[in-house]
Amino acid sequence: MASAEGLAVTDRLAHAMYDGLSAVDLAVRLGVPQLALRDEVASTQDVAHALAADGAPAGTLVIADAQRAGRGRLGREWRSVAGAGIWLTLVERPGDARSLDVLSLRLGLRAAAVLDRWSASRVGIKWPNDLQVDGGKLAGILVETRWRAAHPDWVAIGFGLNMIAPPDVTGAASLRPGTSRLEVLLSLVPALREAARDSGPFDGAELAAFTERDVARGRRCSEPVEGRVEGITAAGELLVDTGSGLARIRTGSLVFAEESC
Repeated sequence: MASAEGLAVTDRLAHAMYDGLSAVDLAVRLGVPQLALRDEVASTQDVAHALAADGAPAGTLVIADAQRAGRGRLGREWRSVAGAGIWLTLVERPGDARSLDVLSLRLGLRAAAVLDRWSASRVGIKWPNDLQVDGGKLAGILVETRWRAAHPDWVAIGFGLNMIAPPDVTGAASLRPGTSRLEVLLSLVPALREAARDSGPFDGAELAAFTERDVARGRRCSEPVEGRVEGITAAGELLVDTGSGLARIRTGSLVFAEESC
């Protein structure tokens, strides 16, 4: 376990708390070098980018109890109500640009394995960045990279997790009632950090693990192209049988055919 010596805690209040644990104690328990703990922010991503631009080290963590404008991929809004979930951004400084192609999926794999413990059923992964339980969205991952010339300077890894499913959001899922948010956080952050430190494309074991959790394989999709999902490549590309060939998709959103009816 890390000690408090040399730890940078950037909370605005010296005695900020998260579910009964002080910011300093939380940072030590998580083993992170810098922690920004906020009651509410527009987006933890924005705070993380500002800290990283100021030289924050790898492992810097931003946690908010609520977000006014939490965001997902393609500018979509993520509901981030106080106390209803875990809303965080982790700053990492990867040395291998190749790992960025699969980073979101790799993070999802590690997070899913952790969250199985508190889920009513096995946590599935929907390419490229969603975690699902029984067809409902449990968590979303947003990876934003800032570059220095041709090399990544830092990545801001946003992670939003429903502890309580928003009642007015269709298709949302949550962990089992009574689950400790603090207990989940203490297990989740080390798993995310471990995933971010991995290099290169998926290996065979990761591809097999993804296949076991893939909620899309074998289903028909209308986006990013029409066809039948056949899995992913080691580089994180979505494979879709279009009927006239196998398409390899690097970016975009996956929409199942029945969802677009």
